[in-house]
Amino acid sequence: METNVNDYGQMNFNLPHDVVPLPSGGIFYPNKKKSVKVGYLTAADENILVNMDGNKSIKETLILPLLRNKLYEPDLRPEDLLDGDLEAILLFLRNTSFGPEYTVSVNDPQTGKLFDATIVLDELNIKKNSVEPDSDGTFTVTLPKCKSTVKLKPLTMKEYLEIERTLDSYPQGRIQPTVTLRLNKLIVELDGKENKGDIAKFVESMPISDSKYIRNFMFENEPRLDLSKEVIAPSGERAVVSIAFGVEFFRPFFSI
Repeated sequence: METNVNDYGQMNFNLPHDVVPLPSGGIFYPNKKKSVKVGYLTAADENILVNMDGNKSIKETLILPLLRNKLYEPDLRPEDLLDGDLEAILLFLRNTSFGPEYTVSVNDPQTGKLFDATIVLDELNIKKNSVEPDSDGTFTVTLPKCKSTVKLKPLTMKEYLEIERTLDSYPQGRIQPTVTLRLNKLIVELDGKENKGDIAKFVESMPISDSKYIRNFMFENEPRLDLSKEVIAPSGERAVVSIAFGVEFFRPFFSI
């Protein structure tokens, strides 16, 4: 029987691996797993790294293929991971391959000059949220302007990729529906009803203050690691460094 490349990592449960705690605690997944088995990067994984397509997103050409190889769970696909859980696994892969120290350039708040700051990645903690999700893995909120009640769910990597592909398909010069596409996926219920057509109409006419409220709410309460660290600049001032999962984070991978 032919093996689906998507299932490669999920067949290798007995290879060397470690257990990575998920910031979500598993509440958003059917299996409710609080941690997952993740393999270590090997020479075979270098094929993914050196063949990354620079014309496509990092998620699609680097993160997803890596996780398909390294996530050793039979009932959880990489595509179904939330962003915060995905980030925790990427930090594990980076730490175990290159060590936990991560150096970034930061502006000194007093002088405006750049300086190098080093963060220890394995000291990052799970962010403390003010609102806990419901038992079904959704957040129920009442919008401040229109007073409608909506249920929100964090987006999976599959949904982020769907949004990226839709936006990439838009002809040049047309306004891309970046905000409304995301809202349509975030909102799974409107005033007790799950009709997607009604939700889409609602999103199109949503007051901008409610749209901003939803984005801020999810930013504050979606489970993930706290990726911000305070450092001391050469002037003695305090500066905050935020880790972003862009090219700089993955640079060591490219030079294995």
